[in-house]
Amino acid sequence: MPLTPSATRELLARLGHEPKRYLGQNFLVDGNIVRKSLALAGVGAGDKVVEIGPGLGTLTEALLAAGAEVWAVEKDRTLFTHLQEALGNAGGRLHLREGDAVKSPLAGLPAEFAAGCKIVANLPYAIATPWLDAVLGGILPRRMVLMLQEEAAQRYTARPGSKQFSAISIFLQSAYAVGAGHKVPAACFFPKPEIESCLLNLERRRAPLVFAPAAKSLIRACFQQRRKQIGSLLRSKLPDGGRAWLGGFSALGLDARARPEQIPVELWQRLDVPV
Repeated sequence: MPLTPSATRELLARLGHEPKRYLGQNFLVDGNIVRKSLALAGVGAGDKVVEIGPGLGTLTEALLAAGAEVWAVEKDRTLFTHLQEALGNAGGRLHLREGDAVKSPLAGLPAEFAAGCKIVANLPYAIATPWLDAVLGGILPRRMVLMLQEEAAQRYTARPGSKQFSAISIFLQSAYAVGAGHKVPAACFFPKPEIESCLLNLERRRAPLVFAPAAKSLIRACFQQRRKQIGSLLRSKLPDGGRAWLGGFSALGLDARARPEQIPVELWQRLDVPV
């Protein structure tokens, strides 16, 4: 069970540790949310699960209790040492790594397990997008249940025509279907974050699309100037190949005067060709 806010304060005091805002250290103190996370991910015995930023180990312990084998990466040295002492290796089912989750997005999980694994994580806001981008550039896990600040979740699931719609929206929605999630009030954490959070429930599509690096770079570049028309953007970004790309948009019935945020995900997908 998660520690209560008072027990969390006491443990942090014993460790001589002040929660670090820049690392997004808001510790979960609500057992219902822990159970909801595992239920959305369908975690069961024998599952291989990746956790990002295990912190004080609340979610880690629940995953282990459900019979999962867990790979977790923790950047904070104090918390990493605490987890080592408190949990050990859980009979060989806990593989704990100290390091940067963006550089190790699957926490050292062997590549042969990546496609069948699940990710259940309370993601720090500062690394959420670069970490997700790293995951989407490799072998795709079959399911992800991510605790995110609501602002990030809205950006990842945004539809064309909205201000939140961006390159990461396209990359994520091309690989994963978004299932029913769950809102998480700030009171479920210690210390309380300033904004609300939510559990984002993602299931890998039957035929997921992973964009080629050249196409990803082009899409990102377009959204960096999102108020410009796609025609002028493509000509400026691809002076030699821009005409071919514009021809592709025209063939799909899209006006070259459209802005990047107005272009449906499906059209971006159909333009995933080597440049």
